[in-house]
Amino acid sequence: MTADPMAPTATYRLQLQPGFPFEAARRTVPYLASLGVSHLHLSPVLEAGPGSTHGYDVVDHSAVRAELGGEDGLRALARTARAHGLGLIVDIVPNHMAAPVPERLNRPLWEVLREGPASPYARWFDIDWAEHGGKVLLPVLGGPLGEELKRLAVEGEGDEAVLRYHDHTVPLRPGTAGLPLPELLDAQWYRLGWWRLARTELNYRRFFTINELIAVRVEDPEVFTATHAKLLELMRDGVVDGLRVDHPDGLADPVGYLRRLDRAVRDATGGTGRWTVVEKILARDERLPADWPVAGTTGYDALHHIDGLFLDPGGLAALTMTYQDLTAAGADEGGEWAATVRRAAHEVVTRELAAEVERLVRTAVRICDASPRLRDHAPWTLRTAVRELLVRLPVYRPYVVVGTPAPDGDAALLEEAARGARAAFAVPEEARAVDTVRDAALGRLGDGPHHRDFCARFAQTAAALRAKSVEDTAFYRYTPLLSAAEVGGDPGHPAVPAEEFHAFAARLLRDWPATGTVLSTHDTKRSADVRARIAALTESPEWWGRLMARELARTETGAGAGSGAGAPGPVALDARTVWAVWQTALGLGRADTARLVPAVLKGVREAGLRTTWTEQDAAYEEAVTGCLESVRGPGDPDAPLWAELGAEVDAPARAIALGAALVQLTMPGVPDLYMGTEHSYRALVDPDNRRPPTPRPEALVALDAGREADGPSTEKLLLTSAALRLRREHPEWFGAGSGYLPLRAEGPAAAHCVAFARTPGRVSDGSGDGRPVPAGAITVVTRLSRRLATAGGWGTTRLPLPPGPWRDLLTGRTIEGPCLLADLLSRLPVALLIRT
Repeated sequence: MTADPMAPTATYRLQLQPGFPFEAARRTVPYLASLGVSHLHLSPVLEAGPGSTHGYDVVDHSAVRAELGGEDGLRALARTARAHGLGLIVDIVPNHMAAPVPERLNRPLWEVLREGPASPYARWFDIDWAEHGGKVLLPVLGGPLGEELKRLAVEGEGDEAVLRYHDHTVPLRPGTAGLPLPELLDAQWYRLGWWRLARTELNYRRFFTINELIAVRVEDPEVFTATHAKLLELMRDGVVDGLRVDHPDGLADPVGYLRRLDRAVRDATGGTGRWTVVEKILARDERLPADWPVAGTTGYDALHHIDGLFLDPGGLAALTMTYQDLTAAGADEGGEWAATVRRAAHEVVTRELAAEVERLVRTAVRICDASPRLRDHAPWTLRTAVRELLVRLPVYRPYVVVGTPAPDGDAALLEEAARGARAAFAVPEEARAVDTVRDAALGRLGDGPHHRDFCARFAQTAAALRAKSVEDTAFYRYTPLLSAAEVGGDPGHPAVPAEEFHAFAARLLRDWPATGTVLSTHDTKRSADVRARIAALTESPEWWGRLMARELARTETGAGAGSGAGAPGPVALDARTVWAVWQTALGLGRADTARLVPAVLKGVREAGLRTTWTEQDAAYEEAVTGCLESVRGPGDPDAPLWAELGAEVDAPARAIALGAALVQLTMPGVPDLYMGTEHSYRALVDPDNRRPPTPRPEALVALDAGREADGPSTEKLLLTSAALRLRREHPEWFGAGSGYLPLRAEGPAAAHCVAFARTPGRVSDGSGDGRPVPAGAITVVTRLSRRLATAGGWGTTRLPLPPGPWRDLLTGRTIEGPCLLADLLSRLPVALLIRT
């Protein structure tokens, strides 16, 4: 780990796009400075595909994106930020770049297509030139080549000639422009192919399963230098003050890359380095490798722990039982979490990632052919072993580098996976292929090029499989509580007891005090405020069960998640989808079909049980849309159900949303706010969550002038600005070297209070460790507020406080000594206390 004295106190994520360029970001600076953040957090700023709303499709690492205002615009933004005391954090994308349309936009890729493996840019891309006769497959055709030949045309002459297919233009190998079309196609370094071939035939590494994002071999020193020169220049000039590293798990050697990046940044900044976090998705019990030279993660691990704190485990169990009874979903089709994950993993590894698996099998065959000891493993046994090991990994990937000892944790994970994988073989001797693949993945079979390739590619494929099978498939199939199906989450066990949360926070402060924390991002499937409304269902499972039973009786539904696709007549919706439709509507909180329909359709396509992105069932999707748009349905603002939903959910959702926000802003780590989330912010999955922001500085001005917070949105703004300003004024209470002390309420409702103190030094937790010091700030939040109200409220429950008077920054109230929570939390379900 790297303890960074230059860590931000808080960051604010801006999703740049042509509709919100650098100039628009520059205009927000005075407001964001007043809000209390220390840094703007910008989405990728390098040249990207035309019109991109996210910027992760980089086409030119040497230039700042023109559509955003170019380098002049970025530098002007930095100057304005600096004038207001703010810095810039920039998102970088080392793993991949776009294979754009037109292809000429990506010059390195263009040159490779033109010159083949002899191109100096060939080292940029992970292409298996041994496949397809030494050609790279370009799966861009709308149909088989024979049907599309008439749509291909040569344009231009000589070395400037190109081959056009609709909007695609690809270069021609020098000297081939005058050939007849069949001979011309055969003469190229690429093979134009039907897009459906990519699943099994693709021979370049890509980002997950996205053919349009070609992976970059950033492990090559020359490629690293070329792809990072502009960013390092911006850091050297003081334009950029820190980095967010996108998807390090896609890299061949993440720790090697991060060490090279750390050295390069230190060289560019006079040896001081800069705050850097990585988008690493950690499983619940997984730890960030301690030798990574970063400040920590981007914060999805914190999101999981914060969200889980506000779930009722008993209510969740009841809700899940009701879901299983009403939907009758098969165990592996969304009925049970573990079975659903297993099926999804097997589907993805045999379908969407078939090309990646075959690349691993070809490499494994080469390794075995070179060793008499291993030579008699049949390819089918190696293929089975690869698949069975991959689907059993409970984390994104191992971190093994050939030539160095495998980390103990990775070796244990792969050995455990191997025990289960052997059961896929009927003949024990053939099951030995599992041991060979396991040892190859752990770098134990040698250090030649094939050994290094297999080890790296196995880990990279594992990461892609985990992302696609869990987050992009199982999350959409297993839907008893949609808020639990979030990046970094564990829908099978989402609830987090208070003591587990406190232990997590203390560990962050000890090991990664400057790590990032988040609640909403450009990648979350639902914003924090949407999740808060859905999470409230764990406090009302019986009510939700009655409501869904009534709604399912009103809506035509079929039996289980996989039925009805070929039935004659109108297509019936499965009950699991109806359940998810209403939870999505509940989360959004309004009958907005323009936003609900795209989000729900994306969900059913990702689930892949009745329709998919590539094999769409039009009749089924029409039924989904019809359900949303029907009279008395989720898209009907006059539906009686809306009043019932608000009456049941609004109050507990308010307590969850405010509580989660305050916990994130005051727990250990550097909080990152997604644009607009200082107010109530309800967004669904992308692209809904990437709409250009509309800052409202006048609301903050009114609060600062003494106006009362008159609703959940202004209450959240009040809370956010108070906490951010406190962090900025007292970094010693929150950063490295500060303390974290859980405070425990006393009385009949003690379990409904979560409180902790942040201090300017280590504190004792009662175990005798550390040195007691006066608390700097105290966070108090309410959990399970509806359960609390049903039980009669706080009653005589008190919160012991360190001696002296304390003032609540949110209400102005002054208290002292053990205070009654009924008094402290009478106006708001949260409090932020400082000494007066």
